[in-house]
Amino acid sequence: MLTSFLLDNGFGFFASGWTQFAAAFGLAFFIMLIFGRWFIKEMHKLQKKGQPISENVPETHRKKAGTPTMGGILICIAIILSSVLFMPIHNPTGWIALLSLALFGVIGFVDDYKKVLSQSKKASNGLSPMLRLGLEAVCVIILAFLINKTMPPYIPELSLSLPFGIIFSLGIFYYVFAYFVIAGSANATNITDGLDGMLAKLYMPVLIVLVVALYGATRIGFMDTVMFLPTASGLYAVLGAAFGAVLGFLWYNAKPASIFMGDVGSLALGGFMGTVAMLLKSEIIMAIAAGMMVLILLSSFVQTMYFKASRKITGTGKRVFLRAPLHHHFEELGWPETKIVDRFFIMSILFSGLAMVLLKFA
Repeated sequence: MLTSFLLDNGFGFFASGWTQFAAAFGLAFFIMLIFGRWFIKEMHKLQKKGQPISENVPETHRKKAGTPTMGGILICIAIILSSVLFMPIHNPTGWIALLSLALFGVIGFVDDYKKVLSQSKKASNGLSPMLRLGLEAVCVIILAFLINKTMPPYIPELSLSLPFGIIFSLGIFYYVFAYFVIAGSANATNITDGLDGMLAKLYMPVLIVLVVALYGATRIGFMDTVMFLPTASGLYAVLGAAFGAVLGFLWYNAKPASIFMGDVGSLALGGFMGTVAMLLKSEIIMAIAAGMMVLILLSSFVQTMYFKASRKITGTGKRVFLRAPLHHHFEELGWPETKIVDRFFIMSILFSGLAMVLLKFA
């Protein structure tokens, strides 16, 4: 919106994707910094007791009781406002990414609202798992349909792109694949958001990989392994806004956290991440970059499946980890929270580095 106005009035440098990225980054970051403290105070007033601390977390988390949640509302506002101002208004890719953020954010908001309202310490005090997965499936079908429509004619319909230039059509299974990518990303970020500052720190290296993939997708010859996707240029401002908002949120979410992101933030950022990866045909690259989040999600899945299977066979449920997800396992081992976050952050950087190597050479 503002970009179009500036271009019409002689500010030609706003045609650059990097200018849009920088402008959206700066605005989103300052929205978080300027309004963050006020937002935290308002959430304190509205929520009173804040987010209830689940009974399924280590005892050390009890001291976090009373911390307000739903900081993801401000993250989403910052991303949407900054993106709309600086992205090319007629490019569909930016709108699809923002739609993903909004749809998954609404699901997360309802989940958070039920938890805060009930003040129950049970892990299931929000939306039921089946209802949430069903709502996510509806959102994914809408997003996958729109994503497929943005692809240029030289890319097969409903197709999957693999490293080393392998492309093949999935047909109707494209929607199944999209569910694993988008809803899987949403649930991975949701489970990762368990320690102060952790999701923000693990998320930013993945964003950097997506920005590099975006640059490759909009520059012929820069990366032979990345498809040329001219409409993807609409994502520069959106990714810049996401980076600025997440970095700004970390200012208040670093230990000891003044506010939690909540499901409204973690689900929104995860769905957004998966959607952008599909818009860039970089789903496998994104999965590698988000390897630490994937491991955290898998740890929870393995723990649940092993417990159920062992209880059915032996009558007594057994566990692989001291506590799941993975970060709680290390807490039970006695690791300080900051050490876990920093070491997971290092691993996220390494996974993202591997993803960028594959972007250039696979």
